[in-house]
This record gives sequence, structure tokens and C-alpha cells, in this order.
Amino acid sequence: MRRSKRVVGLKGILPVLPTPFLASGGVDEAGMERLVKFALEKGVDGVVFPGFASEVEALSAGERAALLKIVVAAVAGRVPVVAGASAADWREVVEHGRAAADLGIRHLMVQPPKSVGTDAPALIAFLGKVVEALPEVEIILQNAPAPRGSDLSPQAIVEIVRALPQVAYVKEETLPAGPAISHIMANAPDTLKGIIGGGGARYILDEYARGATAAMPALEIVEEHVAIDRAINAGKHDEARKIYVRTLPLLVLQAVYRMRLTKHVLVRRGVIEGVGVRAPTPDLDSAAIADIDANLVELGLLAPEAA
Repeated sequence: MRRSKRVVGLKGILPVLPTPFLASGGVDEAGMERLVKFALEKGVDGVVFPGFASEVEALSAGERAALLKIVVAAVAGRVPVVAGASAADWREVVEHGRAAADLGIRHLMVQPPKSVGTDAPALIAFLGKVVEALPEVEIILQNAPAPRGSDLSPQAIVEIVRALPQVAYVKEETLPAGPAISHIMANAPDTLKGIIGGGGARYILDEYARGATAAMPALEIVEEHVAIDRAINAGKHDEARKIYVRTLPLLVLQAVYRMRLTKHVLVRRGVIEGVGVRAPTPDLDSAAIADIDANLVELGLLAPEAA
């Protein structure tokens, strides 16, 4: 597997933290702190909040700000915190970014809204206003697939990072992400510090082989993703593949049930207390739960008698 020779700041496994909810429907602030501590205990290289997997679109501005403050306090400087700052208007992005910067966060993840389109000049104009207003932060350009994202072309992304050196990272998760990563790696300027994989780490081996140096999976089996990252960086590619193959059955289910699966697993693992979600997500019926639990047993993360 070819590794990038770029100088990388953010690297390794940077999970997107879910938002835990109370039975009453409110946010579970104590649960949020436990999630951060769980992530740190499992050896993550950073944490991300809020993101799509955090149900960010279902959070109020007050909830979002309060939870981000909890995340920063619980991390206590041990690893970088990436704050999601996407919004429909560049002024809202700046507002989110300033709130994050006030907490000491220096990395913002931004997905330009679909209303801006996919042409590089319009995207550069949108992001240019953000970086002009927030000169102290580095931007991670998130390129999510349709229908949620804009499916930006790798050519457009290269134009953006050439025009805006403050866009220091790209989170590439279009489908397939691999060819896009290869194009960006071959054509981007040295100001691009790294490419980060997405897609729940379902394609992590291909992403890393093409030059990505970080991934942003969900949290439920994060130690497996940390082990894959460490094995790749140690040159133990066969070991990385074995771990990866073991995770695939659960990750396939996670692609369907999303944060509902993530929260079910984290409840099973004793990290949070509730499985409630606000985002529209398929329900877990008894057969799906049995399948998920069987995968956790296979991974050694759940005792057979608890399944």
C-alpha cells in the first residue's frame, strides 16, 4: 500500500461522535461525556462533532453549542477536536466557526450547501468568505455523496485547494471515493495536508492505499478501526486486512441502520443508556438486533450470553 509523503497534521482515526438522547427526548449531556471518554480510551487520534452521524440537522443551536463545549472539556487537549460547521449560508458557517474557535478548536469541517452548486468558482467564492472571516482555523472540505452531498468532482476540489490554502484537508466520501482520492493526491498543491476517508470506514483499505492518512468512521467499533490504522502504518497489511474483513458484516448493517445501529451497539457496550434517534432512520426489529448482536459476539465485543 502506497502511503502519502505529505506533511500531515490530522491523521489516524477521528470518529464522528453520535448525539445521545434521554428517554424524554432531550440531549444526554452526561452520556456525551461518556462517549468522549470511551473514544479516548480506545486510542482515537481525534474526535469530530457535530457531523451527519451526530444528527446535526436535528439539533438546536443551543444543544449543538452545549454539546460541543462538553466534548472540548472532556477531551482536555489530549487529541484534536474537529467541529462540524456546515450550514446553508456562509454567515452561518462563520458563526459556527467562531463558536468553535472560542473553545480553542482550530479545525472546521465544512460541506458547501447544494445551493452553491458544483462549479469551482462558486465554491471558491463561498468558502473564500469563510476563510477570510476565520483566518485562524483550517478547513476540512467535506465532499459527501448525493443525495445528501453535492458529489463534487475531484477536479473541482483540486481547484478549490489551489485557490484557498486554508482548505488544508479534504474528507472524500463520494462513491467510489478511491479514484477521486488518487486524482486529488496527484494534482493538489503541497498546502493540502491530508485526505480523510469517510463512508463509515467501509472502504478504509482502498482509501489508505491511495494516500488517505485518516478516516472518520462512526464510534461503535472504533478500536477495530484504530487497530487497522496502526497495522497499516506499521506495514502489517495482512493483519490490517484480517481486521477489516472481520468488521465488514457489521459495517454493512451500519450503512442501512446508521446511528440507530451505532447507539444500539454503544448501549450494549455500556457506554450510553438510550437508543433514541431524531433523524429519520430505519427501525431495528428483532431479527436485525439479533444479527447485530451476533456480529458483536464474533468481534469479541459482546459476551454470547448477552446476545
